[in-house]
Amino acid sequence: MQGNEYLMESDEEVLRLDAKTDSKVVENQAFWAGIKPGMRVADICCGSGKTTSVLYKLIQPGGVAVGVDGSKNRIEYAKGHYGTQGLDFICKDIREPLGDLGMFDFVWVRFLLEYYLSNSFDIVKNISGIVKPGGILCLIDLDHNCLNHFAPSQRLERTIFSIIKYLEEKANFDPYAGRKLYFHLYTLGYHDINVDVAAHHLIFGKLKDVDAFNWIKKIEVISRKIHYPFEEYPGGYEEFSEEFNRFFADPGRFTYTPVILCKGQKPIS
Repeated sequence: MQGNEYLMESDEEVLRLDAKTDSKVVENQAFWAGIKPGMRVADICCGSGKTTSVLYKLIQPGGVAVGVDGSKNRIEYAKGHYGTQGLDFICKDIREPLGDLGMFDFVWVRFLLEYYLSNSFDIVKNISGIVKPGGILCLIDLDHNCLNHFAPSQRLERTIFSIIKYLEEKANFDPYAGRKLYFHLYTLGYHDINVDVAAHHLIFGKLKDVDAFNWIKKIEVISRKIHYPFEEYPGGYEEFSEEFNRFFADPGRFTYTPVILCKGQKPIS
């Protein structure tokens, strides 16, 4: 975040979020976390609403789902594309009190905390307030985010690491959010905590269109928004972008990012 602005904000962000969300992966993660029919579920920072719609299907019959996001544009998109009876979307800043949303059996927080380096624990504590005693809080985030590539040029690799460090210092971005999730639930006193680690990005061989759109759009939006100087590139962003795109399109490239899942049960007393 920069002030109140989402770091990845752009006119095409809702499309990027929709395109990169694999419904089957979401289903498997939610089953692992303990989702069941009949639950009242909250999807915190729901983005385009696609993930919320997947969760909603898993809690039928009788379940209710609420997607929450701070962007009016994304909430409007979610309502238009996924809204239905029992599936609602609410625009709300998750850093503010959430009590008016009611209480939930299952609260899902996926790819949120990476944007809140300095205040991630406070946000989890705030979100925990809407988990029913005995309910489940599931935190999912990336680790070593955007940093695992083989084999870019030394100049490109140095610049990617430098951009991420710049984002940590200037934009409250946390490339290591995933490894902190267990600590958050443990510190809040959650029971029956479990952790799983998998590959979120696993890119090799011919580049898929969805990966090309996701990564190239990510580089474009972030690089332009933070005004990074690109000191090793005389041609600035354009020269950097050309080299990154050339590297990323090479079928010999290997890129991966770990995703860490952490779930726990809120104490009853």
